[in-house]
Amino acid sequence: MEHRPDAPFGPVLTAVITPFGEDGSVDYGTFWRLTRHLSEHGSEGIVVGGTTGEAPTLSKVEKIALFKAAVDAVGDRMNVVAGTGTYDTRESIELTERAAESGCHAIMAVTPYYSRPPQQGLVEHFGAIAGAADLPLMVYNIPSRTATRIEIETLQELAEHPNIVAVKDAVDDIEWTRSEIEALPEGFAVYSGSDAMTLEIVRAGGVGVVSVVSHLAGDEVRSMVDAELEGDGDRANEIDARLQPLYEALFVESNPIPLKAGLSELWRPVGEPRLPLVPASEDTVNQVRQAVGSLQGE
Repeated sequence: MEHRPDAPFGPVLTAVITPFGEDGSVDYGTFWRLTRHLSEHGSEGIVVGGTTGEAPTLSKVEKIALFKAAVDAVGDRMNVVAGTGTYDTRESIELTERAAESGCHAIMAVTPYYSRPPQQGLVEHFGAIAGAADLPLMVYNIPSRTATRIEIETLQELAEHPNIVAVKDAVDDIEWTRSEIEALPEGFAVYSGSDAMTLEIVRAGGVGVVSVVSHLAGDEVRSMVDAELEGDGDRANEIDARLQPLYEALFVESNPIPLKAGLSELWRPVGEPRLPLVPASEDTVNQVRQAVGSLQGE
């Protein structure tokens, strides 16, 4: 990759949570308000039904309803990327078809988890999803959660598909990512999938981030990415340093446990995670509160 490609979905996307009511049902009203809030604070897109959205505990009906709610709320002002990947190729295809029918602008598909498919299985899985709708697809490489890494050679093969245009890189190995960016064809976009790695990945040739932190610090994340893209590395370093405590606080327990607690504390109630995730500890809530306060100069 000789030149940084354009960011197909904008430089900052938020992997949006799924709010729940007291009875555990999806709170679509709060989801609607949250997506509007994100659109006003740095994000040019949202990923709906991803890891942060607790996708494994959402039913197919709930996912499709969330796709439709996102399009209704912000489809005219930001990119709605539907998380349609599961460990079942057939279900992933069906969700992709429904996402397209719902008006989503793109799809994201995670590496199939639990089954640990070989690399050829990944090629065929993602290819089948990409062929299910005429939408751009971002593959999601997160081996810490899926137990399988999409290798660079596999990404090169996937990049030949006209609908596969980007990868969300949560490999958490900057040397591997540099090799990935160097090997991928011009025009194929690499997004950071780990907030703490964003500046390094953009500096290496990535186009932006699919962020968790942007729920609570969207303007700062956008300013950092923009500064680096505009060549103001000192400004980007300064913002990144101020964000470090929040990077740490939001991942002291499994995502999105700290984030949901932080939003309920600092924005408005978004409910507790669904089991097997549990509410954040008081220590975690305090750490998130202090990190946001520090960022705001309090």
